[in-house]
Amino acid sequence: MNTVDLSWRRFVMPPIHPEGKRFVAIFAVIAVLLGLLWLPLGLAGAVVTIWCFYFFRNPDRVTPVGAHWVISPADGIVQAITDVAPPPELELGEGARTRISVFMSVFDVHVNRAPTAGSIGVIAYAAGKFLNATLDKASVDNERNSLRIDLPERDGLVGGTLGVVQIAGLIARRIVCFVRVGDAVNAGERFGLIRFGSRLDIYLPPGVAPLVVVGQRMLAGGSILADLRIGAESLARQGETR
Repeated sequence: MNTVDLSWRRFVMPPIHPEGKRFVAIFAVIAVLLGLLWLPLGLAGAVVTIWCFYFFRNPDRVTPVGAHWVISPADGIVQAITDVAPPPELELGEGARTRISVFMSVFDVHVNRAPTAGSIGVIAYAAGKFLNATLDKASVDNERNSLRIDLPERDGLVGGTLGVVQIAGLIARRIVCFVRVGDAVNAGERFGLIRFGSRLDIYLPPGVAPLVVVGQRMLAGGSILADLRIGAESLARQGETR
């Protein structure tokens, strides 16, 4: 019988990504020094240290099985769904593609996961500004790291390419990417991280419709964004706030 671990440790003391350990240590040292100066400052520092720990949490996720699913690469809110031309560095052509933007607040998990299985065809870093990631022009003006995932040819599924762009935000100042060109990735596999607060843009293959709506909350490695099965574009969803 399969069970899920729902113990308090999973929620109170989740694992954190190695990228965050030095930051937690630095925050903790500062909190101690502040506490030596004045106890209330130390308590405030302790609160910020706890926040830093949770910012870098790196929980396991249950990823839906199926080569046809496109999975959310980020925790957060679907901020926008638009048809636009992808960044030229992705080498996805000049035609418009459906772009799903997922905004991550400073309280979301910031470990990014591959949306589908494939191989990394392009990784392109572009320096830029640090505008609020909720702005539409952040996709073009902000610092970003773009990945093109080349999809394998599979019977009954849309092939071609898919783009994922890590975008720095107003607070985010560091984009980390764990994969290299030529690497094979599986859906739900960790490929990067952004600190602190930012957004991811997902450029779907032509003819693929989103199965999410603006305002919907996403879970990295768990929430389904789209269906790559040929003919599934008729399943595109609409939603309303209630």
